[in-house]
Amino acid sequence: MSYEHHIGVMDDESVLAECGPMRLVIRAWQAEMPRLDLAGHAAKKSISFLERIARQRPLLSRFWQQIETLPEDELARTMINSVTAIGDEDLTPMAAVAGTIADAVADWLFERGTTRVIVDNGGDIAIRLARGHTATVGIRPQVDSPELSHIIQLNAGPSAWGVTTSGIGGRSLTRGIASAVTVLAANASVADAAATAVANACIESDEGILQLPADEVDPYSELGRMKVTAAVGKLGEATIRQAVAAACRKADRLSRNGTITGAFIARDSVAVSTEGLRPYLFDINRSSALPVTHKH
Repeated sequence: MSYEHHIGVMDDESVLAECGPMRLVIRAWQAEMPRLDLAGHAAKKSISFLERIARQRPLLSRFWQQIETLPEDELARTMINSVTAIGDEDLTPMAAVAGTIADAVADWLFERGTTRVIVDNGGDIAIRLARGHTATVGIRPQVDSPELSHIIQLNAGPSAWGVTTSGIGGRSLTRGIASAVTVLAANASVADAAATAVANACIESDEGILQLPADEVDPYSELGRMKVTAAVGKLGEATIRQAVAAACRKADRLSRNGTITGAFIARDSVAVSTEGLRPYLFDINRSSALPVTHKH
């Protein structure tokens, strides 16, 4: 099985790979030298990774607890294991697909001697850093807006990171009202599933929230008749704060059990982060660049 795709050089440091819903921006450096050659090879690998997952789509579209036997394909197993680690019954392994592909590409590059890798799969980002190297990732308080409000600075510690975002206006359906949920974890696959779960948890009963069966919003959704958020009208501040607090509690639980490092949740004027994210998160609109605190 082969899919139409496009691979091209974007600039002196970036290669773009597009195939169906996948839009992958790949950057890799060896010391301070961009490795466009390796990034180009990785782009070709990403198409094969997507094809492998597509062949497993019927299995990966089931809710994870309905999958009795793990498949042989490593990527498919990773997706299943990631949503299983989150534990929410309303997740299918497809909740981890973008992060899993980003991880696979980043690992392929890192294994070939690159010292800094950033693979962005539509906002789900896999980062690999050799000792002494750093990375900075911007955070959008709204998924569908280019405006940045905060940054995550990765200066030391583990070599592998995942920074992923979910919310209203993103590529995937959500059961909540968050305009953006950004999760930091040890890899993008788990972060991707966690961002979906935390975004789903950002919900409060309100007549301003329209929910419809997923297959009415997107006929190709694997969620079937499960209710998802189709539109959000004007909400009271109390409703927003309660919804964001619920998302924070979900993220806190995942942070305490070691599944993720932390999360940033935003809706309208309400934006909070969990304790685990505090050492990495900075407000770019403040000269002091103080981390956002988590209060609820």
